Amino acid sequence: MKLLTAFEAVFSGQPYRHRSSTVGDALSLMVFEDLYDVHRSAAYVQGVERRELVVNTENKVTGRKSRRGDGTFGEKLMSVEALEVEGFHVARGKTADVRIGVEVKILATAMIKQIDRVVSDLCKQAAQFRAVTPGTLAVGVVGVNRAPRYRSYEGPDRFYDKPGSTGPAPAAEANEAIARLREHAASAFDEFVVLEFSAPNKDPFSFGWANATDTLDLYMAALQRLSRAYDKRFG
Repeated sequence: MKLLTAFEAVFSGQPYRHRSSTVGDALSLMVFEDLYDVHRSAAYVQGVERRELVVNTENKVTGRKSRRGDGTFGEKLMSVEALEVEGFHVARGKTADVRIGVEVKILATAMIKQIDRVVSDLCKQAAQFRAVTPGTLAVGVVGVNRAPRYRSYEGPDRFYDKPGSTGPAPAAEANEAIARLREHAASAFDEFVVLEFSAPNKDPFSFGWANATDTLDLYMAALQRLSRAYDKRFG
C-alpha cells in the first residue's frame, strides 16, 4: 500500500521535522492512489481513468471558500485539462466539488500537550469538507508514535531528547492519545485510520510498525469500505 510505504519514508533514514507543512499533502495523495489500486469502486476507477475525477493539489474548490485540507478529490472542471503525473494513476486539476477529503496528522512526540488542538483541527476539517460538498467522504489518517525514545529537532543545531526534562517518551503517551482520538475525533469522519508506529527520530533513523499485519488489515478495511461508500454516493 502506497500510503504505508510513503509514511515509513517520512521517518526512515532521515530526521522528521514536525513543522513541515508538506508531509500531510504528500501522504494524502497516496490514499487516492490506493483507492484506485484496490479497484473496488467501479465509479471511482472509471472516473479516474476517464480523467473526469482528479486530485486538486491546491485543495480549493473553484468558487467556494473553505479551510484548506491536506487532500481533496473531486470532479474536474470541464474548462481545464487534467494534468497527468508520472508514477501516479490519479491526475490533477481544478475541481468543482469535494467527493473525498483527506486530513493527515502525525503525533510523533508531546502528544498529550497537543491532543486538544489536533482533535479540534481534525473535526473542523471534516466539517469543512462537507460544508463545501454535502455528502463528501471524509477520511482521517493519524500516525501515533510508540517509540521508547525520541529526538525532536527545533532548528539546525537544536534538538531535545525524550524522556527527559522536556517530557515523557512517546510510548508513555500513545495509549491515551489514541483513546482520545477515537473518542473525540473518529466520529467526525467516514473512515478514521490510526497508524501506530515506532520511530526514535535519531541516527540511524529506524522505523517500524507497532504491528505490521494489523496496520495493513485496518487500512485495507478502510479502503474497501470507502470504495463501497463511494459507489453508493457517487456511482
